[in-house]
Amino acid sequence: MTEFGLYLSKKLVNRSDVARKTGISKTRLSELLNNSTTKLCVDELYLIGLAIDVDSYEVLKDACKIIT
Repeated sequence: MTEFGLYLSKKLVNRSDVARKTGISKTRLSELLNNSTTKLCVDELYLIGLAIDVDSYEVLKDACKIIT
């Protein structure tokens, strides 16, 4: 599982709800959460942040481990 996948797991996020709310396919979402070579697009990050009611920057900082 990727850092992003762990982040969503800790948030107790339902993957099906995220897929439905964002329009991101379940297959794509699964790739993002399980495959470390899959790249997260900015628009996907934004939509996921909206879907889980978290600021996109927080998702980026916490899930992608950027240095601030």
